[in-house]
Amino acid sequence: MAGRGRGTKEGEGAEAGVSERSLFADSPYAEPLPLALPEPHPGIAPALPGDALPAQVTAPGSIARLRRRLRRPSWPALRRSLAVAANTELDRGVAFLLVPVFLAAGVIVYFSLAGEPGFAQPIAIVVLATCCAVATRSRPRTHLFCMAAMLCALGVVAAKVETWRAGTQMLGSEIQTRLTGRVVSLEQMESGRIRLTLDVVSTAYPELRYAPERVRLSARTVPADMTAGSLITGYARLLPPTGPVRPESYDFSFDSYFTGIGGSGFFLGNPKTIAAQGPPPLTARLSSAIENARENIADHIRGKIGGAEGEIAAALIVGVRAGIPDEVNEAMRRTGIYHIISISGLHMALVAGTIMALLRGAFALFPDFSSRRPVKKYAAAAALVSIAAYLVISGVVVAAERSFIMLAVMLVAVLFDRAALTMRNLAISAIAVILVSPHEVVGPSFQMSFAATAALVGAYAGWADYRADKVRTPPAKRSFVGFLSRKFALAMGGLAMTSIIAGSATLLFAIWHFQRVSPLSLIANLAVMPIVSLIVMPFAVLSALAMPFGADGPFLYVMGKGLMAMIAISAWISERSPVDAVGLISIRSVLLVAVALVIATMATTWLRLAAVPFALAGLLTVPQVLTPDVLISEDAHLVAMPIGGGELALNRERSNEFTTDNWKRALRAETIIPPEIFEATDTRFDLDPLDLPPGSPFYCTGDLCIARHPSGAIVALAKDRKTARPACAFASLIVIDDATAYNPCRDPLVLVVTKKQLARDGSAAVFFDPQSAAAAPTIRFAVDKPYRPWHEQRRFSREARGLPPYNQREKYKPKPAQ
Repeated sequence: MAGRGRGTKEGEGAEAGVSERSLFADSPYAEPLPLALPEPHPGIAPALPGDALPAQVTAPGSIARLRRRLRRPSWPALRRSLAVAANTELDRGVAFLLVPVFLAAGVIVYFSLAGEPGFAQPIAIVVLATCCAVATRSRPRTHLFCMAAMLCALGVVAAKVETWRAGTQMLGSEIQTRLTGRVVSLEQMESGRIRLTLDVVSTAYPELRYAPERVRLSARTVPADMTAGSLITGYARLLPPTGPVRPESYDFSFDSYFTGIGGSGFFLGNPKTIAAQGPPPLTARLSSAIENARENIADHIRGKIGGAEGEIAAALIVGVRAGIPDEVNEAMRRTGIYHIISISGLHMALVAGTIMALLRGAFALFPDFSSRRPVKKYAAAAALVSIAAYLVISGVVVAAERSFIMLAVMLVAVLFDRAALTMRNLAISAIAVILVSPHEVVGPSFQMSFAATAALVGAYAGWADYRADKVRTPPAKRSFVGFLSRKFALAMGGLAMTSIIAGSATLLFAIWHFQRVSPLSLIANLAVMPIVSLIVMPFAVLSALAMPFGADGPFLYVMGKGLMAMIAISAWISERSPVDAVGLISIRSVLLVAVALVIATMATTWLRLAAVPFALAGLLTVPQVLTPDVLISEDAHLVAMPIGGGELALNRERSNEFTTDNWKRALRAETIIPPEIFEATDTRFDLDPLDLPPGSPFYCTGDLCIARHPSGAIVALAKDRKTARPACAFASLIVIDDATAYNPCRDPLVLVVTKKQLARDGSAAVFFDPQSAAAAPTIRFAVDKPYRPWHEQRRFSREARGLPPYNQREKYKPKPAQ
């Protein structure tokens, strides 16, 4: 890999050792670099005018010169040094590297706005900033500021255009209807059910006036002849997309809106295939053909390998991973190797590397041809075609799409005799991804992948620059065993440094999104990655090449053995991994560390030291977050409260597993304490709620549950307003699981949360005053108003309109006037 700021020095397409960033320098005072400096005779110093070194040699940035400056602090000298360093960074092309940074900042601003903006405002800012940038070309500082403002506004426009272009019709309320749709994809889940993605053709009984265009449903069984493109019908229960399970967590409505999924649910019976009235559109036929090919390949792989290894092999080759057992998924998450399952940059790079290695080896068998032809470019072109086919056959998921763009830029760079792995190519990839899918910027996949890649490119480029300035003596002759031992040690050391650098760059992003870390990820990656890189993925490529000829059996067998070893290693390390839940962190810390990462990876002079205060500030602000005292689900069914000692009290014995797991990690709880349920006539429950000791779990009888927070505040859960009224005398928080109810308490110190509020504003986090249990608690909801396009459907649910469920119409009574 060529170091940043240096060209390749040997091999095909070799270039002069000129700074790659100097090609983008536009300073009118830049002088041409000398082709070479004469080597002085031993013992004789070179004679230079004024006994001064050339400007290229005396460029600022060396450690010794920085130390001398620090000994003699001077504001004018610091300003001159800062100006010279900034000009050097601009000459090396850092302005272009900052283009995706400002675009991403604009995207983040758009998705952080309290309300939906129109097109006029951001477009006006883009036009105004562009005019200012053109008018201030003679004033570099102002020009750069205007360009940054223009790029930020352009990021806002890109995100707004994507939101308008998506325009997903979202289901507003839960309903049962007879649905007819065309199968887009079908996946065999680990539970045995079949997950279907359908394009809705029609609905009946009742007919939906605003039916979603695409839904995702599950079924117990499906007809044997059902494939992608089949037309099916069945009675289904449709549910609107859910919001975040707690404030500032993953928003399913956001993801559904931008992926085009307007609703989810399940078939109440088994769906049936029906005859199509006419041929589907060309795009539907093409996507169905690809999906059927994927499913056939996945079934073939499962049949050849079998077990959990077969499911993982199908996930690696065709991206079908719904059938991987839950215990295997959890073991890989705890050990930090789950990135192996998701088709991303690692898989694309291994596929491209395997293809290039095979072709380069084949070309080496014909030395006459290889010496006269650019075989490296031939191999790069074949690798580009291969990863494009891999992208299509893997389902064109977002992570694979982004990785394809990044790797395609690098392979195209090889075709044009440029360095394949540089920060500039990474910036081009980031720009393409941001403009194509702006919503990915606020997701964990984009943030973690680009953070890791930028850190690796910057670190290894800096290491290459450092080694290039060192005088190295030829290595001593070693035996064959010594040679292999040294190569193995270097490979393991490089793998360890790669894991450390990538893990450090993505640590806070992982904690922010998932509230978990993998303490033994370094050990797991050192143990597993050689197996994946040398056995699993190369043999996966070979099996894909041999599959059309029916000769893939031996390759799949070896791949299965490698995956078996990977599963065994991850399970062994997972059992010995400590608790991975770390709780919530401040968003300020993530933003500060992101700024530090940008500075550290893009700067090449001593200005990279500016990343240190941002990194320290980010680490110091990590604990500056307020942990919720109570979490309430958006359907008002589930309430959780930490009661100390790593225990989390719930009001239900059976709860949603995903929600519970998320709450456990956010609240750093290890043990779930179920409620104690008593009969209405049980005398053991006949006690004064004020006598409950702090930290008591939920005690339930009839339609009322009560618990006491460690602070002394009492939490009550009631089925309706009538049941909740007595709790006004002792509770600090009352949750009413009834959309028709209203506040029964006249005490302003009692916080009452109804199902109608939760339906409108999403899940909630409640905070008690640690100084006084008698003070009124505060609440924060997950969804803000006015609604953004991905939350508009919330206003149409029956609960949000204060109506009871369909099966309770006869019990509904008009709400009395307040």
